[in-house]
This record gives sequence, C-alpha cells and structure tokens, in this order.
Amino acid sequence: MPHAKPVSEVASPEPRAPRAARLAKQEQILHAAERLFGRYGLEGVAIEAIASELGLSKQNLLYYYPSKEQLYLAVLDDVMDSWLAGMARIAQHDDPATAIAEYVAAKLRFSHERPSGSAVFTREVMAGAPLYAQHLAEQVQPQLQADLRQFERWAQAGLIRRVDFTHLMFLIWACTQAYADLAPQFALLLGKPALEARDYATAQQLITDMVLGQLKPV
Repeated sequence: MPHAKPVSEVASPEPRAPRAARLAKQEQILHAAERLFGRYGLEGVAIEAIASELGLSKQNLLYYYPSKEQLYLAVLDDVMDSWLAGMARIAQHDDPATAIAEYVAAKLRFSHERPSGSAVFTREVMAGAPLYAQHLAEQVQPQLQADLRQFERWAQAGLIRRVDFTHLMFLIWACTQAYADLAPQFALLLGKPALEARDYATAQQLITDMVLGQLKPV
C-alpha cells in the first residue's frame, strides 16, 4: 500500500498572480476614464458615466478603483509613466542628435496617439496640480535633473553648445504638447478634419532640426 507523502512534500498551490482578465479590465477602465477626463475634467465626469461607457455597474467599477479620485490619479500615473520613459531616452544615449530625435519623436507620438491623456495632464497642471503636485515633484524632477546632467556632459565634451538646458526642455515640451492640446485648431487651419500622420512627421522633423540647430557647436 503506497505511503502518503509527508506534508512538506505535498505541492502547495502557487501564489495567485494578478489575473490577465483583471489587468485587461483595469486597462479598459483607464482608457475610458482617460477619454472622459480629457474631455470634461475631473469635476465634469461622474463615476457612473465611466461605468456606463464600459457597460459596467458603478459597484463593479469601484471594485477595481475604489473612488473617482483614485481612478483619476491612476490615469495621470499612466500618462506620467509614458512621459518619463520618453525623458529617459535622453540619458540613455551618448549621441545628442539621436537622443533628442528619439525624445521628440516619443513626445509627438504620445500627442498623436493619446491626445486625451495629454488633455488630462494639461487640465491638472493648469489648475495648479491640486491632486498631482507631489507626484510631479517626486517623479519629474529627478528625471529632469538626470537629463540636464547629460546635456552638461555633452557640452563639456564639445558635442553641443551650452544654452539654458532647463528652458530648452521646456521648449521641447511646449512644442510637442501643442500637437495634442491644439490639434483641432491646427487641423482646422490646415483645412482637414484631423491632423494626419504626415503632419506629425513634419512637426517632428522641424522641432528636431530647430533644437539641434540651436545646440550646434560654434
């Protein structure tokens, strides 16, 4: 008769990882919330409206995000993660032309593909970042300082001309962000219903050339 295995030898169930279905549902909720927050702002959107957009009950949505404010912050975190990943490109390259070209491309790609995310962020910042100021200080400032140190290294190596690198970053942000915040106006002036991929490609080349031209060593 076979002996039972000691308790220590009996396979224990593996810890439950977050299920793919749950992660997929959270992503769907984030995308819907991003669209609505981008259009109407935090105060202009009820949690019921987000739930209705997804065909969920309010209680079901609150299972994933316990409050509208937490969902709003999760949307901002998702936007910020994408932006920080783009900023990190600068410090990852030894060649300034490659680094700047890739960064401008990443910022414009975000403006093109996720204009609602850009709008959520702009609304929050224009209101004085009442819910996100600490996150900005803790996340953006360290990455900005890392990028500025990289600009300084390039300048010391004679690869670029020294300018005010902080304001240079502000300039890049403003130029690329405009293609999200002002995209409807730009499209109207171009006589088309929406900006096209070639418009973003044109902007990418122009902004990159403008920045690199300013940094060209004398």
